[in-house]
Amino acid sequence: MSQKERQRYHLLQMVLDGKNTLKDAGRRMGVSYRHAKRLKKKLITEGAKGLVHGNRGRPSPKALNRELAERIIELSQDKYTNFNDTHFTEKLKEIEGITVGRDTVRRLRRTNGIKPKRRRRPKKHFKRRPRSLQEGMMVLWDGSPRFDKEEPPCCLMAAVDDATGRLLEAFFIPYECSFGYLKLLNSIVSNYGIPVSIYQDRHSTLHRNDGNWTIEEQLAGEQEPTQVGGALKSLGITPIFARTPQAKGRVERLFGVLQDRLIAEMGLWEIKKISEANIFLKELFIEDYNHRFSLKPETAQRAWLKVPRNVDIERTISFRYQAVVGNDNAVRLGGNVIDIPEGPGQRGYAKAKVEVRQLLDGSWRVYYKNKLIAKTTPTPLKEPILTKPRRKSKVRAAFEESWVYIASVC
Repeated sequence: MSQKERQRYHLLQMVLDGKNTLKDAGRRMGVSYRHAKRLKKKLITEGAKGLVHGNRGRPSPKALNRELAERIIELSQDKYTNFNDTHFTEKLKEIEGITVGRDTVRRLRRTNGIKPKRRRRPKKHFKRRPRSLQEGMMVLWDGSPRFDKEEPPCCLMAAVDDATGRLLEAFFIPYECSFGYLKLLNSIVSNYGIPVSIYQDRHSTLHRNDGNWTIEEQLAGEQEPTQVGGALKSLGITPIFARTPQAKGRVERLFGVLQDRLIAEMGLWEIKKISEANIFLKELFIEDYNHRFSLKPETAQRAWLKVPRNVDIERTISFRYQAVVGNDNAVRLGGNVIDIPEGPGQRGYAKAKVEVRQLLDGSWRVYYKNKLIAKTTPTPLKEPILTKPRRKSKVRAAFEESWVYIASVC
């Protein structure tokens, strides 16, 4: 008997012993006089057990049958071993045709010794940053090198809209580098438009972390941006640099979900190669993620900017180098030789300072005074390094740093 039922037994026994009235006992039990009469009758005819609820000890008519519960546990331990409780509940409904509640799945798993996928730790206090009002007002992007695939190494690059939580783009590459961010930027601008700002960390591909300043940079009051930073500057996108992981918590939570769900989904579909994973992301996962997790922005009007007609996206979102044309009208970068043909009205370009661009497909372009003067076929993409030229100078700040095409293949 519960404490409430014991109290009822005591009050009704006092009524039977003539020590109290039934009306007063009903008032103290919080029931009507008619119900107090029913309880008194049950006590007389059935004894103390008549006051116990009739369904106590009986299985609920809504409870899972034993076979179904065993089936859920079997699937959880075998086919869906890498899925969390909510994700597993969704797959039971979508693939196995079993409709149960998330709390039921959680209770079954814990009862059978299946621990939660992630340990919940108490979090430090951080002030919440409100979401942007409009879609396209702010984009958050990052790279996560913790994804383990059969083809090492592996890094997932992803970008998310701050106002809606919409996953704009995601793909796997060998490791986090300038090419990954430029590819993200190219996809965002091509599919949605130019965002107003991008929230990012201080990775060396995004932020100048060195203390070297040339005279030109000192006079300008700012360092020359990185390759990615230069592309953002050309498009008028404001870069916002986070000082802690918590500051860009929304993209960090995105990777938490991707680490959880994406890896489990790829295991379910037996996807082990980067090429297969990128196809899966593009054709299935991104759309499904946005269907489940994206939100409606506070303001319906979008903040994406259209790409101006006079902006060459391929040139803007690419690797840039400064070079001097040799006497043989050729440009040399990291072992690559780009021959410049004779232009109309100009015999040659010897000693001319030119801008060399390597596009994201690996092909090369040479520009002289914003005019395209040469093109070549693709070569391997390499991570540029900002370095000083090989010459002596008494004044350290006088060294003119430049981007050099000499690093390992990205």
